[in-house]
Amino acid sequence: MKRMILALSALLTATAMLACANAASDTWDTIEARGYFIVGLDDTFAPMGFRDDDGNLVGFDVDLATEVAARLGLEVRFQPIDWNAKILELDAKNIDVIWNGLTITAERREAIAFSSPYLENRQIVITKSGAGIATLTDLAGKKLGVQLGSAAEDAVTASAVSATIDELLKYDDYATALLELESGLVDAIVIDEVMGRYMVAQTSSSFVILEANFGTEEYGIGFRLGDATFVQKVNEALAAMVADGTAGRIASAWFGADVFLRQE
Repeated sequence: MKRMILALSALLTATAMLACANAASDTWDTIEARGYFIVGLDDTFAPMGFRDDDGNLVGFDVDLATEVAARLGLEVRFQPIDWNAKILELDAKNIDVIWNGLTITAERREAIAFSSPYLENRQIVITKSGAGIATLTDLAGKKLGVQLGSAAEDAVTASAVSATIDELLKYDDYATALLELESGLVDAIVIDEVMGRYMVAQTSSSFVILEANFGTEEYGIGFRLGDATFVQKVNEALAAMVADGTAGRIASAWFGADVFLRQE
């Protein structure tokens, strides 16, 4: 009986391992068979992915994903999502990747797989001129705004500053946060540098960006755990784009310089 139980246990373990292996390859096989993959994004996150005046999705990440898809012989479809529910959307298979200024963190690595990092970013502080805020210490007693579920929220919460501020306000999107900063309902916001500098350039000259920040980080593309084949395919396409200069040209079009990280 004991031998039978051990044999059955070994069989179940082997079956489970085989199922996991098949699941890992099935995602890529499914994508390749249907001819497209679905990108989940926040369509208000300029300049990574946002709507132009005609309502079309444009941006740095949109251009990258479109080029990668073409190199893989696929089409790409973009699906706007609630950014706070991005991993739930991925796990539910409503989308195939999260590709929209997604910060690589240790916590997220426990839930999703990442591509090689492709862009460096900082969490910067934007305030209004004359607000009396020049350093992170000056945020004490102030109302600070972030996007719900963002890396900025994580960075502020993990910092010593969080214990000194009056309140941490969490917004569904940064467009709303910036409007409330303009109207004085919040004293400062913490935001991804790539988006913050773009928005400041497009909006009010009364906004100022502090020299101090909440740290440097890297962007990556998020995949379901186990999607090793899909991750490899995308990494190979990105590396080829770096090698032939395409990635640099896309970066220069949006940022004025080739800020794309070299692929290892």
